[in-house]
Amino acid sequence: MADAPVIALIAGEDSGDQLGADLLDALRARYPHARFVGIGGRRMMARGFESWFDIRELSVMGFAEVVKHLPRLLKLRKALVQRLLATRPDVTIGIDAPDFNLGVERKLKAAGLRTVHYVSPSVWAWREKRAEKIGQSADRVLCLFPMEPPIYAKHGVDARFVGHPLADTFPMVSDRAGARDALGLPHNAPVLAVLPGSRPSEIERIGAIFIEAARQVAAAMPELRIVVPAANERVHARLGELLKGFPGTPPLLTDGHSHEAMLAADTVLLASGTATLEAMLAKRPMVVGYRVSPTSYRIARVLKMLKTDVYSLPNILARACGLGRNLLVPEYMQDDCTPANLASATLEMLGDSERRGAIVAAFEFLHQELRGGLEGHAADHAADAIADFVTTPAAAVAAAPAQS
Repeated sequence: MADAPVIALIAGEDSGDQLGADLLDALRARYPHARFVGIGGRRMMARGFESWFDIRELSVMGFAEVVKHLPRLLKLRKALVQRLLATRPDVTIGIDAPDFNLGVERKLKAAGLRTVHYVSPSVWAWREKRAEKIGQSADRVLCLFPMEPPIYAKHGVDARFVGHPLADTFPMVSDRAGARDALGLPHNAPVLAVLPGSRPSEIERIGAIFIEAARQVAAAMPELRIVVPAANERVHARLGELLKGFPGTPPLLTDGHSHEAMLAADTVLLASGTATLEAMLAKRPMVVGYRVSPTSYRIARVLKMLKTDVYSLPNILARACGLGRNLLVPEYMQDDCTPANLASATLEMLGDSERRGAIVAAFEFLHQELRGGLEGHAADHAADAIADFVTTPAAAVAAAPAQS
């Protein structure tokens, strides 16, 4: 094999760009002269990545949104596949974005190229039998959660648990006082962090619900301080509008600093998604809410696609890791996601220190589970799993047994 391999990576949004940047660092440590190509964002390009297309073209969420942009996405995918087939990289790594990447990987694998999918789709929640189809696209699936490889093993798919990158980011014991100092928040007042989402579409759909819930909590707790981190300028502007006329002490609206806001808080009120995992790793009790577009929700219900009755990652992980069937944190989805429900649950959480302590203990256990007893960082484990494909002939990789 050539001394300077060509490694393709395809990241679909900002979170994928961060994963890709960390992975690229780990791969470059192993292959200093490798050429890295595909689709990536500013973090990946800052590391010398050659991005053929704008990553923003792939940042689409939900059934309705994907359908709207489908012709453009199909055209982009066709052009990407053609270029990859012409380049013939040693391995192609699809980073998350399964709706886009698995189709690319399937065509490449059928053409005899090696493929890896980094970040398993949620097979434990959405149609477990998809694991078999994912195996038709990816020679190997890299999993962030320990309960995922056994599901793939049942379908004969090679899947490896590499640890969750966020588990490397947060310490086991967090510094609340330091976070409050960094944000200028008092040490002697209760603090609520409110995170209604990171995308403008989420803020339009549920931002007002979360801010109204925060108003109700503040009305019942005049001493409460509220911090609202905004993911970007558009989200900041919209949240600023929603916070106008807020009674009492105005909430602190920050540019970014979501981790500091979580660490500073006694309780976090937030939208379901990766942020719930971050709050869990920050060891902060939380109340979770979410609404998808009505069209997306109806499609999921009609097709019976959802195979779990819990939605937030802390609750899913608690069940998977043997902490029982009861909800670890309260969650309110779709029609149940109302200001009254969110406010009531948040007030209960803020007022029950014993419950918060039990939740923190459970979060510490789950943090250890996400590290899986692995030494080093998740990106290094992912790079190790990918290195098999760069240094081993395709036939030998194909014959390797799936990891259970």
